[in-house]
Amino acid sequence: MKVENNMQRILVTGANGYIGHHVIRYLCENYPQDMIIAADFRNDKIDNRAKFSDINILAEADSEDLYEKLQKPDICIHLAWKDGFNHQSDAHLAYLPAHFHFLRNLAEHGCQSVSVMGTMHEIGYWEGEINADTPCNPLSMYGIAKNALRQTMMTYCENKNISLKWLRAYYITGDDKNNKSVFAKILQMADEGKTSFPFTTGLNKYDFIDVQTLAGYIAEASLQNKISGIINVCSGKPVSLKEKVQTFIKEKGLNIRPEYGVFPTRKYDSPAIWGNAELINKIMEEKK
Repeated sequence: MKVENNMQRILVTGANGYIGHHVIRYLCENYPQDMIIAADFRNDKIDNRAKFSDINILAEADSEDLYEKLQKPDICIHLAWKDGFNHQSDAHLAYLPAHFHFLRNLAEHGCQSVSVMGTMHEIGYWEGEINADTPCNPLSMYGIAKNALRQTMMTYCENKNISLKWLRAYYITGDDKNNKSVFAKILQMADEGKTSFPFTTGLNKYDFIDVQTLAGYIAEASLQNKISGIINVCSGKPVSLKEKVQTFIKEKGLNIRPEYGVFPTRKYDSPAIWGNAELINKIMEEKK
């Protein structure tokens, strides 16, 4: 559904990334393109209808004129994050202060709505459904850094009367050659002519969502002004990894099969974990 007009400037950071370029495309197809600013180091995946900025937002996180350089956005959708697929990278904690300084800089200069990409890995080990009140005990550097940014931003925004949407994502599929997931690895091994690959038991259940669906959720959750705080951008449905892998192989017509039980399950992977999708379902229903 296209809107007639929207006079708010929307900044998307990490716009050339795995999720970001899908968010930009969704925005360009549903909102005025001249109000969309895409920030990243590169723009080879970014829809050229959006305005591109190659400003290093973290290096200039404390610059007094950063807000103006980014064309004074009213809404920031902050997706930028280094090494998001490497959960134990030192970069997560190393860049954490810059992320906060960047978001604070925008807020103090006039950006009244901030959305930040969160992750189920803030929770750590948990069995069952996750909602906004689920306690967090992250077990990876990625989860620790994201959780620290969430806590910092929630405290800061509450005191400054800034609208914060913390968009907590789960397991993302689609655009599989770019996501570095197990599905990307399966495609690579199939291309190499392998007919089998070592795998876990596949019995763990997760909340899977296609990246294009996720892009719409991120955009609409960020642009609405009725719901703030933690918003699970997810399906709300637990599906076993084994079932998902088998479906993926069948849909792609691949001649490869998993060898279940070869690899142990990571200690921070829960037997069954999924998000409560009540808020995002309400947002998308009101969008229709």
